[in-house]
Amino acid sequence: MHDIRAIRENPAAFDAALTRRGLPGLSSEILSLDEARRGLIKQAEEAQAEINRLSKEAGAAKARGVEGDFQRLRTLVAERKAASEDYVKDADRLDKDLRDLLLTIPNLPLPDVPDGADEAGNVEIRRWGTPRSFDFTPVEHYEIAGVKPGMDFETAAKLSGARFVLLRGAVARLHRALAQFMLDLHTTEHGLTETMTPVLVRDEAMVGTNQLPKFAEDSYRTTNGWWLIPTSEVTLTNTVAGDILDEAQLPIRMTAHTLCFRSEAGSAGKDTAGMLRQHQFEKVEMVSITTPETSLAEHERMTKCAEAVLERLGLPYRTIVLCTGDMGFGARKTHDLEVWLPGQNSYREISSVSVCGDFQARRMNARYRPAGGKPDFVHTLNGSGLAVGRCLIAVLENGQQADGSVDLPQALHPWLGGKTRITAEGQLA
Repeated sequence: MHDIRAIRENPAAFDAALTRRGLPGLSSEILSLDEARRGLIKQAEEAQAEINRLSKEAGAAKARGVEGDFQRLRTLVAERKAASEDYVKDADRLDKDLRDLLLTIPNLPLPDVPDGADEAGNVEIRRWGTPRSFDFTPVEHYEIAGVKPGMDFETAAKLSGARFVLLRGAVARLHRALAQFMLDLHTTEHGLTETMTPVLVRDEAMVGTNQLPKFAEDSYRTTNGWWLIPTSEVTLTNTVAGDILDEAQLPIRMTAHTLCFRSEAGSAGKDTAGMLRQHQFEKVEMVSITTPETSLAEHERMTKCAEAVLERLGLPYRTIVLCTGDMGFGARKTHDLEVWLPGQNSYREISSVSVCGDFQARRMNARYRPAGGKPDFVHTLNGSGLAVGRCLIAVLENGQQADGSVDLPQALHPWLGGKTRITAEGQLA
């Protein structure tokens, strides 16, 4: 959420930044609400001051025994109290209107984020690895002979409908191994604290990480009011909601492997084949809570953590910086990692790593106390480290062989009991 004081002090800069995101001229509406709200607060304060003055005069009249003045002043006090209550009610209503408006406005992009209307404006900043040359035509993950016995879409559809998958045998074991490998890498080498979080949260948690109110249709809500998390960014980030941390506690670096749920609203007909875009999937998430001074360096560090997973697995990828028109609602800057999928002959997103500044912290009221200073808002960052299902796809497609078997990355062998491949018949060997 945005700082109303910053908007008051420099509305032109606020408008200029949002114009880069295709939202020009919002400051006038915001400041109009703010001015009306502040005017009502001032009227309430003036009415209260008058109430105090009249009350003293009424007391003095009562002491002097002047009943007529006392009754007149008491009537005036009652009128001013009623007016003051009306001012407060109206100010509270406008305060809610202002907060509701601010909650729907995206974060401001950093100056070095490239301008652009959509993904065509994204800028590649580096590549790693060389896509493998095949002596046969590679196929998509769900078409590989050795994968078919372990990737069952028909049974999943019988159970749950479209965009679900049931994994069995070697493929299920590989999926689990990937998550364990990522967690162990992040906790033993990258300094993240492993965390197990709920997957059901209250409204406040979804508001805190900007899924609500604007993107309610993208998530699932239970009949008793809980939300199924779209990512453990929600739970990990909200662990500091309402807190005032000591500066010495920062940075806080966390990782969690959880189920994630997304309705995929607006993506009808997109990536319907295979398990690239599912309603239920798993991710190993990374979240950092930092001071304002260190958040940009932390963004680079987190990007390297995500890249390290792909490099250990030998999966070619490219890192891009998203343009203003493709960046997520809560981000100030985002790096996307796109892994090479030979079955599609293209790079596809497997991780987004974003720095949010104090945008989420203001929504959560998450602060820290600098040494010798007043409390200030923390900065929050989040990133996939990685999306487990998409990583499974990449491992299968990049390791596929002409006979339908799949050679598995050496880095995963210890998590597979020493097994090195999936046979054409779908067995670990």
